[in-house]
Order: sequence, then C-alpha cells, then structure tokens
Amino acid sequence: MPTVLITGANRGIGLEFATQYAADGWEVIATARQSSPELDALGVRVDSLDLSDANAVAGFRVEGPLDLFIANAGTSNPMNTQGPGDALAWQAMMMVNVIAPFQLGKALLPRMAESGKMIAISSGMGSIGDNSGGWVPYRTSKAALNMAWSNLAIEAKPRGIACVALSPGWVQTRMGGAGAEITPRESVADMRKLIGRLTISDSGHFLRRDGSELPW
Repeated sequence: MPTVLITGANRGIGLEFATQYAADGWEVIATARQSSPELDALGVRVDSLDLSDANAVAGFRVEGPLDLFIANAGTSNPMNTQGPGDALAWQAMMMVNVIAPFQLGKALLPRMAESGKMIAISSGMGSIGDNSGGWVPYRTSKAALNMAWSNLAIEAKPRGIACVALSPGWVQTRMGGAGAEITPRESVADMRKLIGRLTISDSGHFLRRDGSELPW
C-alpha cells in the first residue's frame, strides 16, 4: 500500500487530496493545525502540525517509507504591504509558504521510497515571467517556494526522487473564492493524473495541472 503525506489537509485542496488518495486505497498521513469533521470522517491518520511554528516543523517525524509528499498548506494573508502589521504578516507567510515546506521536504528525503515524488502546491501567481501585478506578498512567497523546490530537486535527484512545483489553477476554496474556475475535485483529479505520470526527468519543473510548463 503506497503512503502519502499531505500538509494542510483539513480543508480545500489538501482535504480533497486526502479524500481521493484514501478512496484509492493509499495510506494517508494528513497534517493540519487543527483537524476538521470532514478530515476526521475519512478515517486517516491525522497529525497536528503548525507550519508557522519553527520548532514544530523541526520536530516533525514520520516512520516508514513515503511514496509521495504533497506540501499543500499555505496562506494568502496579507494581501497588502502597508505598514508594520502587513510586514509582520508577510514574514509569517514566508514561514508557512516557503521555509516550512522546504525544511519538511529536506528532512523527509531519507524517508522517501525509491522513485518517490515530492510535490509543492505553488501557484501561477508565483511566476515572474507571467506577472500581472498585485498580491505582492503571496506572489513573492510562491516565487520563493519555487526556488526552494528547485533546490530541493537538485538535492533529491541522486536519490531518484522527483520534486515538482504544481499550479492547481484557480480553485473554489476559501482562498480562491466561490467564483473560481474549477472545484477542488476537478483540480485534484487533474493533478493526481499528472503526479502519477511524473518521472525523474520532470524534476525541478514548474507545471500547470495539465502538465504544461509555467514560466519561472
């Protein structure tokens, strides 16, 4: 039975990943700051993990091999860059969206099974080449995540582990809003198909959910 570790699995895209992988017979290890009734109902293992807590991230442990790690948890707060309050929130965002996923990924490398895969849920808003402005904190955090994951790909390649940054599209979650283009079910189904066919030759790439390349 393959095993997947998913961060931020209590709602939205993370919950949908947990739901779909559990339904397909995977062993699911789900992490979240707090669980949710929907996550508890899946009957999967749920570990408490607050990605804003550097000590909690450093102390997180998983026993046994992992076939797949999905660094999904993230925040979109703040939207603006005005004043010290936004600056402090921006700092906290970088911990959750960039530093913690990379540190977890690096720590989990020895736990990954042969030909394992490590996926960072990024965003098209993290593309510098396709930047339309606005949302500066979120855009910078996802651009930084892409760079961190690119470095992780270099470290993981000798182990045969593929590290890929994926954009899920504009999804109907609390972050994406009700007016977004697609549902979590549709987005995750597409990403799972892509994840299933990824190979080591795809490592270090930044991809849309349909497998097409996004500009850095």
